[in-house]
Amino acid sequence: MFKKLKIFTAFAAFSMLSAPAIAEDVVTDFQTWGQIMANINLGNVSGNENLKNWRLWLEGQGRFGNDSSQFTQSLIRPGIGYALNDKVSIWAGYAWAPTAEPISGAQGPFDEHRIWQQLIYADTFSWGKLQWRSRFEQRFFDHDVPDPGKNDVAYRFRQLIKFAFPMQFISPNLSFIVQDEIFIAMNTPQKGWITNGFDQNRGFVGLGWKFNQMANAEIGYMNQYINRPHNARPDQMMHILGVNLFLTF
Repeated sequence: MFKKLKIFTAFAAFSMLSAPAIAEDVVTDFQTWGQIMANINLGNVSGNENLKNWRLWLEGQGRFGNDSSQFTQSLIRPGIGYALNDKVSIWAGYAWAPTAEPISGAQGPFDEHRIWQQLIYADTFSWGKLQWRSRFEQRFFDHDVPDPGKNDVAYRFRQLIKFAFPMQFISPNLSFIVQDEIFIAMNTPQKGWITNGFDQNRGFVGLGWKFNQMANAEIGYMNQYINRPHNARPDQMMHILGVNLFLTF
């Protein structure tokens, strides 16, 4: 178990440290992100057996940048899903992401709207838990964003892999969390804003605590690297304190 733990820790560290080599001009920032996410089984909450495979996704995030001194971005992300079995579920939903500095850059705040679809595979093994999430997004920007060009919809693919290793030697409720998520832009709406190819990477290392069957919390360090080729804005590296609460009903 400890051998696997060392391997995945090294993998996460490599993911966080390798991205900056892509660009010469990188702006750094310390941020604080908070997230509350609820996964609701509609059969459980309604008492209707016919809805037992249907799920509701409710997520809210607040992100604070410029050394955590100001609002930078929030995310309101509702969705609906269907459990194909006890390991695989499919989802679709909407997201609203009002965005300000330092992510927005000199042009000032703007709103982003997304339609998203995803597939989640989650399983438990002798060494811990694995989650594999593949998400596809269609992104729409308001008039405050620089001209997105003829194709005003930005398509993006995101792949997340997450491991949770129980730390039974300390507490049965404690886990060591390692995850990484890579973002790939699928088109080029406008070269000065979004360019096809590697968009960003987020690596996270932290601790998880299970309060009960319905509530889990995670706290840790996330490294976010944003790649901006052919863009007046420099690449960015965020050092993030992440605090997350996951609810299951």
